[in-house]
Amino acid sequence: MFYSPCDIYTMKQKLSPAAKAAKAVRDKKTAMTPARRKKKAENQRKRRAAVKAGKNINGKDYDHKDGRFKSVKANRGNDGKGTKRESKRK
Repeated sequence: MFYSPCDIYTMKQKLSPAAKAAKAVRDKKTAMTPARRKKKAENQRKRRAAVKAGKNINGKDYDHKDGRFKSVKANRGNDGKGTKRESKRK
């Protein structure tokens, strides 16, 4: 089956109700770790400051590793290198 790029970004996972509930619990647990909470707070501070400074950050995410705003696409998967070797800084 062929998907257009728009379809791929809006597709949701096809999960059973039980799997969806379990995933919600896992996602919440991950989002509430101290490291994720720090990153979320930092992201909010940076976004508010950027908007106040008049920067257009629509469709962009703050990259905690590079310290700048990037497109959502560029901020995923370790800058196109994948996440397999992400923890091994080279």
